[in-house]
Amino acid sequence: MFKDQPPVGTENNRGDAGDSALNGEESTINPDLIRREGFASEAEYRAYFATLGRDVSAPAEEYVEEPVRIAEKHVLESRLQDLRWELENLQARLHVIRRQAATVVTENVRWADSSAHAQLGDQPWLKLAGAMAGAFVITRGLRRLPWGTVTTTALPLAVAAMNRKFARR
Repeated sequence: MFKDQPPVGTENNRGDAGDSALNGEESTINPDLIRREGFASEAEYRAYFATLGRDVSAPAEEYVEEPVRIAEKHVLESRLQDLRWELENLQARLHVIRRQAATVVTENVRWADSSAHAQLGDQPWLKLAGAMAGAFVITRGLRRLPWGTVTTTALPLAVAAMNRKFARR
């Protein structure tokens, strides 16, 4: 058991309150120094830091040490080397992707060809071309028919055929 920790089993679980400290320092914290929300104004912000004993009017540069300077040429060469390595890596990945894309296209062509052979037998593309040409010719022929005259002639014939059919029953 450590000096600042309470005995096992005496922890105070307050759920979402968040006030209990794990190391038993809860009783030593000044509640005026704990801020759970934002500040309403700049004056309130400065007053809060004054209670903490800090001077916020002092510029931050006073507390920041001078960074260690590295030769700019060394940094640029290092960055250039990193970029070259990344470029080579991307080129290698692009080469693999191109090869995979070519393989996919080739396999799709083979699949389509074997599927056409399975469905249409020998010379499937010739049969498919003939079917498409036939559909084109039939469609052109149907478009040129005078559908008003055909309907006017066929409608009385269809009605007469239906009347004969119903008369037999």
